[in-house]
Amino acid sequence: MSHHIERINISEIKDPKFLLTMDYPSLRVLCEDIRAEIISKVSTYGGHLSPNLGTVELTVALHRVFDFSKDKLIFDVGHQSYTHKILTGRSLDHLNEPGHTQGFQKIKESIYDPYEAGHSSNSISAAEAFALARDAKKENYDVVAVIGDSSISNGLAFEGLNDLAARNTKVIVVLNDNGMSIGKSVGGFGKFFRKISTGRAYTSFKKGYRKALYKNAFGRKLYSFSYGLKQAMKRILVPINVFDNLGYTYIGPIDGHNIASVEKALKKAKNATKSVILHVHTTKGRGYPYAEHDNTGYWHGVTPFDPKTGAPLNVHPGLVSWSHYFSDLTCSKMKEHENAWLIVPATMKGSGLEKPFAFYKDRCLDVGIAEEHALTMAGALSLNGIHPIVSIYSTFLQRAYDELSHDCARLSANMTVLIERAGLVGSNGDTHQGIYDVAFLKSIPGIIVTMPSSKKIAHSLYNQSFEDKGIYCIRLPREMVIENEADNPEEIPFLKMRRQNLCKEKKIAVVAVGPMVGKISELIKSKGLQAEVYDPIYLNPISSDAVAPLLDYGKVLIYDAYGIKEGFADSLLVKLYEEGYKGKVLIRAIPNAFVGADSVSNQRAQFGLNPDQIAELIDAELRPSAKAKEAKAEK
Repeated sequence: MSHHIERINISEIKDPKFLLTMDYPSLRVLCEDIRAEIISKVSTYGGHLSPNLGTVELTVALHRVFDFSKDKLIFDVGHQSYTHKILTGRSLDHLNEPGHTQGFQKIKESIYDPYEAGHSSNSISAAEAFALARDAKKENYDVVAVIGDSSISNGLAFEGLNDLAARNTKVIVVLNDNGMSIGKSVGGFGKFFRKISTGRAYTSFKKGYRKALYKNAFGRKLYSFSYGLKQAMKRILVPINVFDNLGYTYIGPIDGHNIASVEKALKKAKNATKSVILHVHTTKGRGYPYAEHDNTGYWHGVTPFDPKTGAPLNVHPGLVSWSHYFSDLTCSKMKEHENAWLIVPATMKGSGLEKPFAFYKDRCLDVGIAEEHALTMAGALSLNGIHPIVSIYSTFLQRAYDELSHDCARLSANMTVLIERAGLVGSNGDTHQGIYDVAFLKSIPGIIVTMPSSKKIAHSLYNQSFEDKGIYCIRLPREMVIENEADNPEEIPFLKMRRQNLCKEKKIAVVAVGPMVGKISELIKSKGLQAEVYDPIYLNPISSDAVAPLLDYGKVLIYDAYGIKEGFADSLLVKLYEEGYKGKVLIRAIPNAFVGADSVSNQRAQFGLNPDQIAELIDAELRPSAKAKEAKAEK
C-alpha cells in the first residue's frame, strides 16, 4: 500500500507548528529537503556545514515535543542551529550578511532564540540560569540545552553540570554525541530501570510518595531510608556512568537520526522530575558524503564551494594564508628545537597545523575545547625545560586570560603564543572578531605582543620568540600572503619600529600596524604624499627607543585596522606624550565595540580604515587650511 508523502515548501515555513500534523515518512522527506537547503546555502555563502547536517532530525524532534515560543532551546555554540532557523521561518539566503539570518542564535533575530553564543560550553550554565529564573517567577516552561560531545569536555561545561546537579531545578541537557564516546549502552536492566523511572505513572507516584512522607520527622526518615535502598539496588542492577553519579536522570544512547526514537526519549525527559541527560548519537555531516567522511574537520566551517565536487570556489593562486605559512615555520622550529612542543585547543585544522601534527606526533597536543587547560599546561611545561608553542584564536584566548596571567606570566614562563585570526574576521560576526587581544594582553606584566607585516619579519619574530624573552605573542590575521615571496629572516632590533619609506619633509609620520602597512605605504608613494610610514612590529611593550624617531614630526597618525583603539593606539599615544611629544596625534583604529557580520572590507570602511580613506585623511592633514592660505596671501 502506497503512502501519501506530504511535502513542505521550505521557503514558505513561518513557524514549527506544521510539524505536528506530519507523519514520519513525510518528516523524513522534510529532513532530506532541509539538508539539501543547508548544503545549497552554505555552498553559496559559506558557514558551518557538518554540525548542521548532523542535527536535522534531532531539531525536528525537539520542535515536535516542545513549543519553543515559550519553552527555551539553547544551542551550545549555536553553529548547529540552521535547521532550527529554517523551522522558525528564517531563510538562509544571504547567510551571515548584514540584515539577514546569522549563523548563530541571535536574541534580536527571533523569539525562538532566547540566548546566543559563538563560543562553546556555556549552554548548561545559561540553561540553569533560565530554569532558576523560571522557578523563582513561578513560570511553567521547559529549558533544553543541546551540547556536543567535544564541548562538554570544557571546564565551563563541567562547572555547569556539577552545579546544576546540586540544584532543585530542572533542565534537559541533550548531549549530541557525534564522535567521542561518552557512555556505553547500559544493557537490559538499565533500559528497564530507566523506562520505569521516566514513566508518567512512576513519576506521579514518586511525587505523591515524597509529599506524603515529608509531613513529619518519622516520614522523612522513612523516605530517606527507602531512597537509599533504591539507590543501592540501582547501583547493583544498573551500570553507572558519570551522569548517574552526579545525580542526573540519564536516558540513552538514542539514535539521533530516528525522529520517533528521539521524540520518545524527549517525552520521557520532559516527564522526569529532575534534570536529565539525554544522550543521542548522530553523524556529523550526514547526507553529504564529503562532510560525512571528513576526518580532519575541514567541513566543519567552510567558505563557498561547488556542492558537486566539494571544491572551494574562492581560490587564491600564488597566495597562502598566514596560518599555513606559520604551519611551515612551526615545522622548522620543531625540527630545530627538540624541546619545542605544540599545543592547540581543538584548532589543529582551523589553524592549518596538520603538517607539524603529522611530522611531530609525540610533541603535538590537541587538548580539545579547553583553552584554560592549554595555557596552564603550557606554563608548567615551560618550567620543565620545554618551550611550548600555543596556537590559539584571538577570541579563544580571551577565555584563558587568568591562566596566561597567573600560571604563565607570573611564573616567568618562556613560550611562543601564535594568536590566530587576529583583527576583523568578517562574517562570523561579533562573537569572533579578534580585535581585543592587544588591549587585554597589555595589562599582563611582561608580555610581548608583535604583529608581522611580511614573511621576512614573521620568520624573524618566530626565531626571536625562542630567545627566552618570556611570553612572546605573534598575531596572525586571517589574510593571505604571497606564497613564493622570500622569507629569509632579517635582523630586527628588539622593541624598535621599522621605517618603511623616506620623504624629504618630516611633516607627518604614519604608524601602521600589520600587513596593511604595505598597502598604506604604496598608496602614499603613488599619490606623492609627504608622509613617512613606520611599521611598529612590537605592539607591547612600547619602548622609548621605538618612539624616539616620531618626536621630530609635526603630526603622527596611528593606524590600526587589527585592534581596538584601547590596544596599541592608546599605548603609543600615552608613550608619545610621556616622551615629551608636542605635535598633533591622530588615531584611526577600530572602536571598542562589538562588530557585526559583514565583509572585512566593509567593516574597515565603516570605521574609516580602508587604505584609500587613510590616504584622503593624510592628504587633508598635509594641505594648508583655507585660513592659512588667506593669511599667507595677505602677507
